[in-house]
Amino acid sequence: MSKQAKKHTKKKTVEENIKNTQHQAEKDLKEPKEQTKDMSKKESPSQAELEQMIKEEKDKYLRLYADFENYRKRTAKEKLEMFETAAEGVIKNLLPVLDDFERAITEMSKNGENEMLKGVQLIYDKLKKTLEKEGLKHIEVNKGDQFDPEKHEAIAQMPVEDDKMKNRVVDVVEKGYQLGSKNIRYPKVVTGK
Repeated sequence: MSKQAKKHTKKKTVEENIKNTQHQAEKDLKEPKEQTKDMSKKESPSQAELEQMIKEEKDKYLRLYADFENYRKRTAKEKLEMFETAAEGVIKNLLPVLDDFERAITEMSKNGENEMLKGVQLIYDKLKKTLEKEGLKHIEVNKGDQFDPEKHEAIAQMPVEDDKMKNRVVDVVEKGYQLGSKNIRYPKVVTGK
């Protein structure tokens, strides 16, 4: 099932729960009136009983109101997250293009093709700025950083002479990126062993 279908199903379930809660609240509000009518036929309730009934109704109302507020906050948060990551698929598909531009710039600078390099650099900068406006951020990783499986994706291990470099980043093969606060591609690194 796709993410969109899951969100739609989840939204339907939440809406159904709210409708059921509203129905129950309306039913609960009608019941005390019926109970009061029945009591008036028999005997009028005491002051303490009336206060207890009012207290129970206030409690039900407050719970219903709290449920609604929680629903409202949750849907607002989901909506905000959806807007933040709406372009995630397109941006993920553009990341390899960004990588290709970086490789081309590196090769052109090695070969001394300065005129072509300027044009490619301009296009690369424009693409990068456009993606940054959409919330794309580069995940900074440096050689010598401690390897963290929560932040890095190790694709290989390399024997190292220096013991200080064991379980540390020896090389960064592919840059990682975040979209908003969500990692959409972890940096691919080589670690020392």
